[in-house]
Amino acid sequence: MPAQKKSRKGTRAVTAETADPPTEVVGETTTEQPATTDSTEPSSTEDNKDTSTDSNAAKTRERLERFRALQARAKAATERNLKETTAESQRLATDPTLLSSISRKHAFASHNLLKADTEAAGEDFERKRAWDWTVEESEKWDGRMEKKQKNRSDTAFQDYRNDALKVYERQMRQMQPNLEDYEKEKIAAVERAAASGGLEIVEAEDGELVAVDKNGTFYSTADSTSFVENKPERAAVDRLVADLRKAEEVRLRKRRDRGREDEDADVTYINDKNKKFNQQLARFYNKYTAEIRDSFERGTMI
Repeated sequence: MPAQKKSRKGTRAVTAETADPPTEVVGETTTEQPATTDSTEPSSTEDNKDTSTDSNAAKTRERLERFRALQARAKAATERNLKETTAESQRLATDPTLLSSISRKHAFASHNLLKADTEAAGEDFERKRAWDWTVEESEKWDGRMEKKQKNRSDTAFQDYRNDALKVYERQMRQMQPNLEDYEKEKIAAVERAAASGGLEIVEAEDGELVAVDKNGTFYSTADSTSFVENKPERAAVDRLVADLRKAEEVRLRKRRDRGREDEDADVTYINDKNKKFNQQLARFYNKYTAEIRDSFERGTMI
């Protein structure tokens, strides 16, 4: 028995010196303990490095995409501005109405600026402005202003004859006759009359051709009925219809303005100006004050 114990101790010592990992003796059997190594730590560090590298690359790609998108937007905006600028310049060159409007606004701005500078310097603006006008231009301007003032003061109804005369003069100012078609129609009428024998073409001493009415039927008189054979153009008929409709609208508007109102309505004004002012107040504030006014009229207002 002592010899066996010694051999066991020797075996245990050899095993302890040479074996790795160490063993534990439990009675007659031995169990090996697994060696604890740090093999997981390097792998986790490498995974963290790979993850951070991927995130940095993703951020870089995202920033690059955003930068490219901004570059595309800037390029598109530049091209759009260039197109709009070109279109605006072409429109200014081809639209005389817009050009005249800009010129008129520039003239008003220059006038106001000169007036402000003159008043700030303590000078008379009308006197300084008159230096740029000649006597003929000044007289012409005074005549225009006098005529304009007369037209403004002559807007009230006087009689039907005067009203019809004003309408006729306004229509004559707005009428734009087609002289080319008129000359063509006149020449065609003269040729037809000459072919039928009603007119005779005579050459004067200076070489001018003169149409002589033999029987007095070519030129219109009070008894002539040749005008009924004339057929106007479609555009002329449409223009006449438009003028009649416009005249009817003006007549109805004036009739409303002269006051075909409810006679039972309360009179809350002392003159026409006060009436318009009350109408403006009613248009804006009636929805807020209707209940208050009704309460006052009923006598229930506290």
